[in-house]
Amino acid sequence: MDQDLAAAGTTTLESTARQRLDAAIAQVNAVLVGKNQPIRKAFACLLAAGHLLIEDVPGVGKTTLAHALAVTLGLSFRRIQFTSDLLPSDIVGVSVFDRDRNAFRFQPGPIFAQLLLADEINRATPKTQSALLEAMAEGQVTADGASRALPQPFFTVATQNPMDTAGTYPLPDSQLDRFMLRISLDYPDPESERKLLTGEDRATLLGRLHACLSADDILALRSQAHAVTASPALLDYVQALVTASRKHPDIRTGLSPRAGLALLACARAWAYLGARDYVMPEDVQAVFTGVAAHRLIPARSVARDALAQTLLESVAVE
Repeated sequence: MDQDLAAAGTTTLESTARQRLDAAIAQVNAVLVGKNQPIRKAFACLLAAGHLLIEDVPGVGKTTLAHALAVTLGLSFRRIQFTSDLLPSDIVGVSVFDRDRNAFRFQPGPIFAQLLLADEINRATPKTQSALLEAMAEGQVTADGASRALPQPFFTVATQNPMDTAGTYPLPDSQLDRFMLRISLDYPDPESERKLLTGEDRATLLGRLHACLSADDILALRSQAHAVTASPALLDYVQALVTASRKHPDIRTGLSPRAGLALLACARAWAYLGARDYVMPEDVQAVFTGVAAHRLIPARSVARDALAQTLLESVAVE
């Protein structure tokens, strides 16, 4: 009897968290009109316990999406505006001398938040960008020889402008690999742009947003997404894609084992968002470019997105 009651209680909690997730997605969609797929991928990245990179030209809503996620997810939030003179200590924190205690005291930097917005991350130097590496990989930072845990869940949302924009520094491959998913918002379609022109100001809409989820909800949802079943045949498909990337003549460096794990985790989250408890090849295909393209290093001048699409087309579903 007690076990039945516990199981019923767990099911109710899971159902409630799922309803809140649907409300959260709907709220963000109301702010960024016509961006259903990128927003869905952003939530898939969150559920897969990854970090999100939003890359596009200025003015298409990258920062607006990050702010909408911050409010909607109900997480503690800090924003860092990356500039060329930003230092690693400006992100991680610094030790200051406390005269009363006659000792140094660590002053935490803005990275000590559950949701960190790294705005225009590629305007900072690679040395400063690298300050995020340990935090994104391990959920902690090391300062003055001591490791300090970050609040959980820890979710980094970074925006960056295209490389041909003046005053930008390319993210090192090791840094790019820490982002589970890269998305682009692109220009709105004519109908969505008309709604933007005739609707309310985005800042006004952001001011009316409320938290639809909590940290506990997100941790529960991540657990549910991780439990989505991936069959042996599905794992064969993921492995085939990863292997093909390492053998393709136009790719100098293919996908790493970490990339394969990220692809599977993101596909599980995508299936969960589709209200399924098993992964289909279509789930892998839906997230493949976002997970793989920024990790591929071309052997010649070929767009990474095009390479990822070529890989998808070259590997058959058995």
